[in-house]
Amino acid sequence: MNPMAVRAPLTAAESALATGRWDEARAAYEIALTGAETPEAHYGLANAQWWLGQNRESVASCTRAYALFRAEGNLTGAVQCAVWLCITYKANFANFSAANGWIARAERMLEGVDRGALHGWVALARAYRMPDLDSAARLTDEALAIALAEHDVDLELTALSQSGLIKVGQGSVVDGLTLVDEAMAAALAGESTSFDTVAYACCDMLNACELASDIERASHWCRVADDFVARYGCPFLYAECRIFYGSVLAARGQWREAERELEAGLDITAGACPGLHARACTRLADLRIRQGRLEEAAQLLSELDTAVEAEGEVDVSIAALSLARGDAAGASHHLEQRMRQLADHRRAQVAALDLLVDAALAVADLAAAQAAAARLDAFVDPTADERTAMVAVGARGRVALAAGDRDSARADLDAALACWLRLELPFEIARTRLELSRVDAATNPDVAIDGARRALSAFEELGAIRAADECAAQLRALGVVPRIGAKGVGQLTAREQEVLELLGHGLSNPEIAARLHVSRKTASHHVSNILAKLDLRNRADAAAYATRAVPSRDM
Repeated sequence: MNPMAVRAPLTAAESALATGRWDEARAAYEIALTGAETPEAHYGLANAQWWLGQNRESVASCTRAYALFRAEGNLTGAVQCAVWLCITYKANFANFSAANGWIARAERMLEGVDRGALHGWVALARAYRMPDLDSAARLTDEALAIALAEHDVDLELTALSQSGLIKVGQGSVVDGLTLVDEAMAAALAGESTSFDTVAYACCDMLNACELASDIERASHWCRVADDFVARYGCPFLYAECRIFYGSVLAARGQWREAERELEAGLDITAGACPGLHARACTRLADLRIRQGRLEEAAQLLSELDTAVEAEGEVDVSIAALSLARGDAAGASHHLEQRMRQLADHRRAQVAALDLLVDAALAVADLAAAQAAAARLDAFVDPTADERTAMVAVGARGRVALAAGDRDSARADLDAALACWLRLELPFEIARTRLELSRVDAATNPDVAIDGARRALSAFEELGAIRAADECAAQLRALGVVPRIGAKGVGQLTAREQEVLELLGHGLSNPEIAARLHVSRKTASHHVSNILAKLDLRNRADAAAYATRAVPSRDM
């Protein structure tokens, strides 16, 4: 074959990859590989597949690239592949045995080689998500020193973000987040030469904010990254990062996007990492509870291994579901039984105490509600974590309202509302406006009506069905017939619409799973949801519905 004919698609692929045109890059690399199998083409294909979310395929491509680089005697290429595989196995599959094998191989290949940038990348990969934070810090500092000596800006920024995350894990929150901020600023400003550097920095930022319970910082940085995401796709392709990102999107009110990220986290972690899988399940279940899709939440939670703690989040989600179903006593009993196990999980403990307040109020047990609010008040440090402090203030306001102390209730709920408005958390804003409407109902009905209407509008926009019903009931109690828009009953998610279209083409669950790069279990779950939401009896009905309702696209 003409060498120029072989080189042309590879050149096109490299150009597309360098400018973030991932679909074009993948197609061009695949064409290049039909002409000649080269390690560069396999490695480039692995990168394009990773950015497209095809994690398993990207591992296979990178593994082949490694073998070919080794056969050629290309040390740099082989070490780069080994580093990439180490990090991907840790982050996407929680396969630490495979990760350790690959980084050990890279270290052996570098024995006797003069110290340079490759040594820095190997040290960084060895430290990546290492449980021993002191050792991880030493290795990351070593990588940073090499980066500065070699003038490798990508290695420098990746080491800075990783060092920041490690410091947060060690308890030096302010110093750690300062380093993370620096890495994010430089990476998103284009100082780095690789798109991967943005992905690493974003993932470390989300991880650090999760550890520090700093959703405000995460939300701010995600907004700064919005232009990058719009142009190049989602950089949060590691499993844990997708879960954290999904949580931030859910808090910001971007629920459809949150569903996409959390479902991706479910697929990536299924059968690979029970702890992360449980975390993805519980956070998606929490979103379903807020949406009022209780059966879907119950299905998610029922699939969990009860032996998996997920940092206490499973217990809180189970209690939240019980409360949403009207079983306040069951929710309280479950949480009280599990409070000792939640002692080491601050986030879960705060959520549990807040739920205990609501469960007690639901059965008009004012004494129990006051006791739970006092425990929550004593637990938080307002100088360290404003968001958690406002959860306690809001709970205190709800208890004051139940006790008939409207002045105290208004003061506390106003303070909480000001915080939620500043943090731009739409569900919390609407919930607090509904509570304030109840405060004002007896003394200032016009203000109460306005607050309830604004809360109703926000809940409908979010798709929070049960909360919207509460607002409608409040408006009726105030003598107003609410205008209720479509609440999303039967509304399909973007992923479910894709599945419905494939059902219309007659695909089976295994074929749908293969087409969408999800597990068969997830495909089956989507089909069940579609049948329930559209009130259809079987797949044949769904296929007929799809041919009428879903515009056909090229398959």
